[in-house]
Amino acid sequence: MEGSRRSVETADGVLISYVVFDGQDPAVVILHGLAGSGREFVPTAQHLAGRKVILVDQRGHGHSTRVPADVSRAAFVGDVARVIAAESTGPVDVVGQSMGAHTAMLVAATHPALVRKLVLLEGNEGGGSPQEHSALGDYFRSWPVPFPDSAAALAALGDGPLARAWVADLEQQADGLYPRFDAEVMVAVISELREPRGLEWESVEAPALVLYADGGMFTEEQKAAFVNRGQHVMRVDLTDASHDAHLDAFDQWITALQEFLR
Repeated sequence: MEGSRRSVETADGVLISYVVFDGQDPAVVILHGLAGSGREFVPTAQHLAGRKVILVDQRGHGHSTRVPADVSRAAFVGDVARVIAAESTGPVDVVGQSMGAHTAMLVAATHPALVRKLVLLEGNEGGGSPQEHSALGDYFRSWPVPFPDSAAALAALGDGPLARAWVADLEQQADGLYPRFDAEVMVAVISELREPRGLEWESVEAPALVLYADGGMFTEEQKAAFVNRGQHVMRVDLTDASHDAHLDAFDQWITALQEFLR
């Protein structure tokens, strides 16, 4: 099953690119994490055959505008609302991982009429320190780009599921392969998540599935606190999984997702 790439332009001139897999409504809108793109959720879309699935490249990522002026949380939320308006006549199911989970949660809080169900993989209300965000920027800046080929990229980044997803998404330019994101933009984007948005999470009325990995980035205390603050929340724990459980614990991920969306 192949999707078709489409785009919408926002009020501030940013192009938001997304891929649509045709199927029945209600549509499933999927939002990737920081420095990712919709591409890493293609297997998820294929396993939701029968449903319309929309894989969004959020601003600053993938095929969307690479260096947008506005990287606020409100801008990300507005982009998703614009895509939903372009592709659906009714409420949709919104799925997000990591940063995408934060965006998805804010979409449900800000536009409750647009969201039928909410799925958050390895997400919470936000937070983090400037030091953590700076370290992330240093990591992205350390990539020896351009990579001459995919093999060199894998050798530099490692051969884990996330690295393979990054390499699969590299963009061919005249002098080699480049990531589909800008390191400085990634630092600016993640810094916008520094302010916890617990009140918005508490306001979400849509039924929510929250999934955490046993090898993810949150402590048990953080997981429990977040789930307990939600209104209508089901929690699923994924085993032998990382923060990117949609890549390295796919069978568990897709089973839980299918059952909840059904």
